[in-house]
Amino acid sequence: MAQYKGAVIGLGWMGMLYDLAPRIMDRFDVDDVDRPTPPLDVHRRWHHHQHPGEEGLPAGFVEALIDRPEIDLVAVAERDPKRIEVYKERHGIGSTYTNAEEMLRREKPDIVSIATNCKGRADLICLAVECGAKGIFTEKPMTHTLEEADRVVRTCAEAGVPLAVGAITTSHPSFGKAKQLVNDGVIGELVSIETESPHSQQQEWSYFLEQTPSWVIGANDPPMRESGTDEFAGQGLMATEEGLMVHFRRRAPAVRLTGKDGELVFTVADGWKLWKDVETPDGVQRVQLPDPQPKFFYPWTGAYLLADVMDCVEGMLDEPKISGRRVHIALEIELAMKQSSARGGVRVDLPLKDRSVGLNYDWFR
Repeated sequence: MAQYKGAVIGLGWMGMLYDLAPRIMDRFDVDDVDRPTPPLDVHRRWHHHQHPGEEGLPAGFVEALIDRPEIDLVAVAERDPKRIEVYKERHGIGSTYTNAEEMLRREKPDIVSIATNCKGRADLICLAVECGAKGIFTEKPMTHTLEEADRVVRTCAEAGVPLAVGAITTSHPSFGKAKQLVNDGVIGELVSIETESPHSQQQEWSYFLEQTPSWVIGANDPPMRESGTDEFAGQGLMATEEGLMVHFRRRAPAVRLTGKDGELVFTVADGWKLWKDVETPDGVQRVQLPDPQPKFFYPWTGAYLLADVMDCVEGMLDEPKISGRRVHIALEIELAMKQSSARGGVRVDLPLKDRSVGLNYDWFR
């Protein structure tokens, strides 16, 4: 029997379409109601024999909520009527709305998925909390500006509402295992973290940052790209108050965790690899151990985001792996690195005084 009422805002790619068609890159304005939609396999089912050795899970938020027996998907909201009709044909459950605020105020769902464009997402997260949500999971990017991130994180924290952000690699259970290995001292005291870029809305490194950021240096950030993004794409360094260094280096692995007694390295292609210093006849040698389990498999999926939220709601987890708090920290670091690069690589102290600064993204259209 369902214990929670669920709802989805946005039936676009992450909300529903990834499970019904290959992605098309047709761009549109964020305020468009009639948006590009490819031919859809409306009644698609998943068959694990078609991809042996891979998880092959559905990606979208709608499927994630329907899959949980303790959740009753009571409503969805979507401005594009074509996508509402697809939802009705495929699922035919719950109420449908073209206005998200009306849905939240009328249905008062417990578990809310927000898969809209980034514009207005901060307002929707805060409104969901106001309407009594017990847990929220949303697509990336969480917000455009630091002010929005401040407001979202503060609102959720004050209400005790877990917020998970972005179905990315970090949401996979293998990251929870890697964090456990670090906390258990398997690689010894953590002395540095390395990654390719801050990627504040799609990062792997911030999950392992448990210290307070102090200052950053950034360099070689290119100007805004044709696509519209001005995310930091240079290189740099961040230091914590306690002395841990995070290195942002081009061509680095997605995340490298170096300890006094070993190392954990993650790449999408190979998953997690573990090295540890062991005593050998020739002295202490760093050797590769069997891969940590569970093994990482593509794709990352909304099911993992929801799993973290539900574990938080039911008291089994303190915060999601990709929590709003962690995204907020990563966003501030990325913005500080942009400022440092623009000033010729000077040190920029944290926290930033100007909370209005933000980033433009190429995926929000």
